[in-house]
Amino acid sequence: MNEKKTDDFHFRHPTIADGAAIWQLVIDAGTLDQNSSYLYLLLCRNFANSCAVAERDGKLVGFVTGLRSTERPDVWFLWQIGVAPSARGQGLAGRLAHFVLDALMPQGVRFLETTVTASNEASRALFAGIARRLNTELHESELFTTELFPGTDHEAEPLLRIGPFDTASVSE
Repeated sequence: MNEKKTDDFHFRHPTIADGAAIWQLVIDAGTLDQNSSYLYLLLCRNFANSCAVAERDGKLVGFVTGLRSTERPDVWFLWQIGVAPSARGQGLAGRLAHFVLDALMPQGVRFLETTVTASNEASRALFAGIARRLNTELHESELFTTELFPGTDHEAEPLLRIGPFDTASVSE
């Protein structure tokens, strides 16, 4: 299992035991789409190498979840990223994303994809920064329109695609 310690943060891939803490962080953040705790358990079990957690003083203070499709193995889809209020403003979200990219790029990942609503300026800035750090392009296209979300007034979620990037460009 890949691990990395920087400053006072410890980065690692999650285990099933982290699922509940990730779910609680989503709830506590108040800004992320809330999903069942079962989903986070599955992500930690079946996609641990595409996810990461950050701990400080033994407590989970950040996470990133994502997955790779067997149909598109060169793409990491970053699904959700969250940072506890006590750890915000320290670049933790970007560092979590780069931790996972460091692990996936030797396996052939050359693109990062995610969806972000137009109103989520913080996430848009995060992904623009990742594209700059990787010295590559960020392209936006329509993916999940408002009409696709049943029973809600959910904003459209355009696709952000970063890449291609090479293995020499990801390390912090």
